[in-house]
Amino acid sequence: MAGDRGAKTYRLMLLRHAKSAWPDGVPDHDRPLGERGRKAAPLIGADMKRKGLIPGLAIVSTARRARETWALVRDNLPPPIPTRETRDMYEVGAPAILATIRAVDPDIRNLLVVGHNPGMEELAHLLAGSGRQEALARMREKFPTAALAVLAFDGSSWEDLASGRCRLIDFVTPRQLA
Repeated sequence: MAGDRGAKTYRLMLLRHAKSAWPDGVPDHDRPLGERGRKAAPLIGADMKRKGLIPGLAIVSTARRARETWALVRDNLPPPIPTRETRDMYEVGAPAILATIRAVDPDIRNLLVVGHNPGMEELAHLLAGSGRQEALARMREKFPTAALAVLAFDGSSWEDLASGRCRLIDFVTPRQLA
């Protein structure tokens, strides 16, 4: 915990997939990014690079729009970034996403999760107990596609991640960067 000698700072980046298309006859899991999403994702990746937000691991939903978002973000970051694709991020709520995060190796200190709403937004709201007031207000108002919430907490592993335990360091949307 924060006062423990073994405490380290962990950084969690929650990225909602970019804007998707809705082609007729395509199952939800297979929907691709739309034009707006293909423009937004690289903006977020470039902003992450500029701010030094380089994940040690990316956990990505297997949905096509999430994988395409990550590919466009990753193209702006220095390689290699280990990636784990999992269906555990698709059509799940905050508790399931949190369980997946808590199982991450404690040696990974910077983690990116690419997923979907409402789960990503619910988790960001659940975890953010403090932080920049302006960013907290914007995040609580809306968590749009391709939004990135950057949270930090002190602990000995990802298992210490809990409700209200994080500081919201940043909340970035493509509209801010355009």
